[in-house]
Amino acid sequence: MSDTTNTHTAAQWFVPVASALAGKTGRPSVTGLCGSAAGLALTTLLHPQSGKLDKRSWLIVTASDEAAERLFDDLRFFHDLIGIPTAPLALFPRWETLPYEGSAPHIGLIARRMNALRHIQTAPQTCLVTSIAALMQRLLPVPAFTDTTLQFRLRGTIEREALTGGLLRLGYRQVSVVEIPGEFSIRGGIVDIFSTAYADPLRAEFLGETVDSLRLFDPATQKSTAKLDHAIILPAREYLRAETSPDALAPIPVDAEWRAPDLYSNMATLFDYFAEQPLLVLDQPAALTGACTDLWSKIDDGYLRHADRETVVPYPSPERLFLSWPELMDLTQGWPTLALEPLMASDTSWSPVQAFPAQAPTSAGLGARGMPFSQTLAIMDRLREACRVLLVARSRGQVDRLLALLREHDVPAMEWATGAWTTFGKTKAPFYVLHGDLSAGFLAPELRLAVLTEEELFAKGARHKPQAKSKAATFLSSLEDLNVGDYVVHVQHGIAKYRGLKRLSVQDFDSDYLILEFAGSDTLYVPLEKLGHVQRYSGADGHAPRLERLGGASWAKTTARVKQDIEEMAHELVDLYANRELVTRHAYGFDSTMYHEFEAAFEYEETADQLKAIEDIAHDMESSKPMDRLVCGDVGYGKTEVAMRAAFKAVEDNRQVAVLVPTTLLAHQHYDNFSERFAPFPARVVLLSRFQSPKEAKAILKDVASGSVDVVIGTHRLIQKDVVFHNLGLVIIDEEQWFGVKHKERLKQLRTQVDVLTLTATPIPRTLQMAMASVRDLSIIETPPVGRLSIRTQVVRSSDKLIREAILRELGRGGQVYFVHNRVETMEKTGAWLQQLVPDARIVMAHGQMNAKPLEAVMLKFFRREADVLIASAIIQSGIDVPHANTIFINRADMFGLAQLYQLRGRVGRSGDQAYAYFLVPDEGQLSEDAQKRLTAIQQFTELGAGFRIAAADMEIRGAGNLLGKQQSGHIAAIGLDLYMQMVEQAVQRLKGQVVEEELDPTLRLHVSAFIPDEYVADPHQRLSFYKRLSSCTQVGDLALLHGEMQDRYGLAPDSVERLFEVMQVRLQAKALRLSTIELKTHSVVVTLDAKSRVSSQAIHRMMDRYKKRVCFLSPLSFELQMPHQDWPSIFRELTATLQSLGGCDTNTTMSSPSSR
Repeated sequence: MSDTTNTHTAAQWFVPVASALAGKTGRPSVTGLCGSAAGLALTTLLHPQSGKLDKRSWLIVTASDEAAERLFDDLRFFHDLIGIPTAPLALFPRWETLPYEGSAPHIGLIARRMNALRHIQTAPQTCLVTSIAALMQRLLPVPAFTDTTLQFRLRGTIEREALTGGLLRLGYRQVSVVEIPGEFSIRGGIVDIFSTAYADPLRAEFLGETVDSLRLFDPATQKSTAKLDHAIILPAREYLRAETSPDALAPIPVDAEWRAPDLYSNMATLFDYFAEQPLLVLDQPAALTGACTDLWSKIDDGYLRHADRETVVPYPSPERLFLSWPELMDLTQGWPTLALEPLMASDTSWSPVQAFPAQAPTSAGLGARGMPFSQTLAIMDRLREACRVLLVARSRGQVDRLLALLREHDVPAMEWATGAWTTFGKTKAPFYVLHGDLSAGFLAPELRLAVLTEEELFAKGARHKPQAKSKAATFLSSLEDLNVGDYVVHVQHGIAKYRGLKRLSVQDFDSDYLILEFAGSDTLYVPLEKLGHVQRYSGADGHAPRLERLGGASWAKTTARVKQDIEEMAHELVDLYANRELVTRHAYGFDSTMYHEFEAAFEYEETADQLKAIEDIAHDMESSKPMDRLVCGDVGYGKTEVAMRAAFKAVEDNRQVAVLVPTTLLAHQHYDNFSERFAPFPARVVLLSRFQSPKEAKAILKDVASGSVDVVIGTHRLIQKDVVFHNLGLVIIDEEQWFGVKHKERLKQLRTQVDVLTLTATPIPRTLQMAMASVRDLSIIETPPVGRLSIRTQVVRSSDKLIREAILRELGRGGQVYFVHNRVETMEKTGAWLQQLVPDARIVMAHGQMNAKPLEAVMLKFFRREADVLIASAIIQSGIDVPHANTIFINRADMFGLAQLYQLRGRVGRSGDQAYAYFLVPDEGQLSEDAQKRLTAIQQFTELGAGFRIAAADMEIRGAGNLLGKQQSGHIAAIGLDLYMQMVEQAVQRLKGQVVEEELDPTLRLHVSAFIPDEYVADPHQRLSFYKRLSSCTQVGDLALLHGEMQDRYGLAPDSVERLFEVMQVRLQAKALRLSTIELKTHSVVVTLDAKSRVSSQAIHRMMDRYKKRVCFLSPLSFELQMPHQDWPSIFRELTATLQSLGGCDTNTTMSSPSSR
C-alpha cells in the first residue's frame, strides 16, 4: 500500500497537524477518532512521506495499560499494512503489583520494561506507547541502568567472579537448571543465563575466561536454537546496588523496588531516557487527568495501609516514587503535543483541531447481536460500492475460514496482497481478508476505506489474544523429582526406600548405583543398566507402604493377585471396547456453511489446544462409531466452546443434545451462553431446573419428547426416568466429578448408543486412568486465555491481620472477595467476625441449605457487584463466573480434597488481574499427612493449566480404585501407580490379541568405569534424570541425540561418560538380540543367549566362519570369544562388531523388531 491513493489522501488530511507539530510548541488535536482510527492517524504522521517530522521520537500516553496495548497492536497493524518498518515501535507497561504491595513485580513485565528502556537509548527513533500509570512511576537513574547492563562478545574475556557478581547485582537467581527469566546456572565452563533481553535463555561456554561460544537454547528441551556473536544481560529487578556496596551480592528483598529512593538520591523519569525531546501524544487528556487522580488515591491508600506495619524501616513516601499530573505537565511544558479525542477538543488551548473522517461500523448497522450473517453481508456489499473493504481476521486459520465462508455465499473475496491497492478500477473491488491484530474497525468513506474486524462481522465481545504457552510447564513427576527417603517400586523385588546414588568400585572399576533399602535394612544396589526396573511409588491414602523383604515370596504373591484382578477388569474393559466397536450409528456430515458461520462467530481467538480438541471431536462425530471423549481443560480455558461446536453439529443433523451440569447456577450460566451463541440460528435451547414450577417443567419435557427442543440444559433432573428424548444424539457432561456412580451407571448405558462428551478441569482419578489406559479418548486444553496470570497461592495459618489486609487490598482495587466456610451452623458467626474486621465491606452469605430463590438472589447480587464479600460453602466451586472476584479465602483448607481445592481456587483469576488464594489452616501440627500432601500439591501447581497434573497427583494421593465397578480397590496402594498402569495396559493388549513379550534386560559384567562424575553434572536430580533417560533409550540413535544434548548443556564429556554411552550401546544391542548375559573375562568375553533369543542359526554360522578358532561353545546357549587386546576401546569395537554380525543388521535396530530365528 506504499504508493496508494489511500495513504496520500490520509497524509493530506494531516498536513496542518504535521506542520503544527514540526514547530517547537505546537498543540494540535485530532478529533472524531473511533475504533482503531487513532492507529491509522498516528501511522500516517509517522510515515516518512509526511517529511516534516523526519526522525523524531514519539511518546504516546494512554489512560490504562489495556488501552496502551491496544494502540500498540493497532500501530503495528497499520505499519505492516502501509509497509513501514515496525522497528521503532515499543511498549512500556506498568507493574501489576499494587502500590506498596510486599511482592516483587512479575519478571515478564520487568523484561518488557527493561527492553523498552534499552530501545529508547539505542534505537535511532522510538515510538513508545505507555500508560499514565507507567509514566507516573519514577525509574532507576539512567547511569545506574546503563552501567550495570552486562555485555558478552564472542572471543571476549570476562572474569568468572565479576560475571557472578554482576548477575547477582542485576537481580538474577542462581539455580541448577534455568527455566524462567531472571535465573542463571554455572556448570564448569558453561554458564546458562535467562536474560530479560531475550525470549529464550542464553548459554555461554568459556575457555578459561574467554567466551568460546554464545547461543540461545530452548528451556524445555535444553537444546540450542541460535548462535550469537554478542549478547546483553538486562536487569531482572529494578533495584540495582552499586558494585562497592557491602551487600552488593546479597539477595534482593521482594519489596525492594518500593525502597529504591533510599538507594538513589535522584530517581529518573521516563522522559530522562530520551536523548532528545520526543513528540508527546496524549490520548484524551481529560481521561488521563482523571486516571492520574484515581491512581494517586490508590497510592495514598497503599502507603497508609503499610505505614502502620511493624517494619523497622518505613517505605519512602509516595511523592518520592511517583509523579503527579501537575509535575508531568511541568516537565513537558512547551513540548510539541498532540491530543487524540473521540469527539471534540477538551479545551481551547488545542489548535489546530483536525477532524478525522471516521465513523463506527455500528453506524452502518453492523455488529448487532443475533443478526443473521446474510443481513450483515448485504450491508457490507453496499459498503463495497464506495470503499475498499478490508476484513481483519485474528488468526491464519480464520483467514481461510472467512474466505471459504464468503465464497460459500457467492461473494467475491480474496486474500489481501500489497499489489491489490495500486489498481482502483470502476468495478466493485472484492472483499480483502488479511491476518492481523486490530482492536476495532472503522468506516472512512472519504478515504474510500472500510476496515472491519471479526467483532463487527459477527457481533462479538472483547478481543482476546492467545498467550504463549509456558515452556517450563511439566507433566507428571518422573524419577527426576526423587528425593532420598522416597518410596520406590522395584518391579522384581517390591517396595523399598530410595537412599541415593552411590559410586562403588567393583574389581577396580567405578560405576554409579541406585541404593534401595528393603525391610530389615536389606540393601540392593541397582546398576544403571537396570534402572528401568525402578519406578517411583505412587500409592493411595497417603499412608506409608510396607517395605518388602529381599528374596521374600510375598511380593510375587501380591503382583500375582493384582494381575488376576486386572485380567478380570480388562475383560470388562474389552467388552466395553467391543460394544463400542460393534455399535454403529449414522455418521454426521462434514462441516456446512452454517457451521462455518457458527464457528466464525466465536468471540475469542481459539488456542491451538482448543482447535485440536474441536478437530478431534469433529473427526469422532464424522465416524460411524459412538464418541466417548474426555476434554480436560482448566477452569475458564474454553471447554464450553468446544462443547458448543459439537452441539451445533448434532443439532444441524436433527439430533437432540443434553447438557448435564452439577448445579442450577451453572445450568443458568450455560443456558445464557448457549442461547446467545445459538440466537442467530434456527435452534431452540431450553433450561430444565429446580427453579421452575412443575407446570413449566412438564411443558418443557413434552417439547423434548416431541423433538421441538434441540438443546436441553439441566442438572441431575435430566437423567431421571421421566425424561424421554425424541432423538438424542449427544450428551455433554460438565464437571463430571460431581456426579455419583449411580448417575454414571445410567450414563454408561447411554454411552454405547449416543455420543458422550465429558468436560472437566480436574478429572477424577478413575476417569483419568480410563483415558490413560486408552478406554476413552482424551483431549487436553493446556493453553491459558490471554493475559491470564497464575494465581498467587499461599497456605497460611488463620490471622485477623492477614485477612483484613488482603480484603482491604482487593476492595481497594475495586474487586470482590470469596470466603469459603464449609460449616453452615457457624457461618453467621464467621460473617459477624469478618464484618468486625472490615466494617465497610458489604457481606452476603450463600450455602446449599438455602431455598432456591434466595440463593439465586444472593449469587446475582454478588455477580452484579452489589456486595463485596461472599461467605459461602463449597457450592461455589462449580458456580457462575464473577470476573471481579480476585481474592479467595478457604477456611480449614485441610478438610477439602485436592480437586475441590483446585476448583475453588479456579473461581478467581478469571480476568487479567493478579488473583490471590489463601488456604487457611489451623496449627500446622494438627494436619493429617494426607492434608499436608494435598496443600503442598496445590501450592506447587500454580502454573496455569495444572488441572491435569493436579488430577494425577490426586490419583497418587488417593488411588484410582477400580475403573468400572463401584468398589474402590487398594491395588495401587499395594504395587504403586506406574506398575499398576503398566499391568492394565499389558492385560488390555493381551485380550485384544496383541503379543506382549516379557521384556528381557541383559546382565552386563564389562569391568569398565562408566558413570557421570559429580564435577560434570553437579545436581544429583539431573544426574538421576540422565541415568533414567539413558536406560529408557530404545535405539542407538536415541543415545546419539542424548549425547549431543549432554555435551550442549555441560560441555565436552569426560572419559567415564563416554564409557557409559558405550556400555549402554552394548546393552541395546544385547537387548535387541535377547541375550541373557555378557561377561568380560581376562582374555575373552562370554555371551549367553536367552531361550527365546532372536539370533538365527545363519548368524551363528557366519560368526563361526569369521572368528574360526577364537570362538568356543560352552553350551547350546553360550559361547566364549577370545579377545586379542586388553584395552577397553579395542574390546568395545570387537564386541559391537560381533553383536552386529549376530543380528545381521545395523545398530539402529529397535528392540521390538523381530529378527528371523
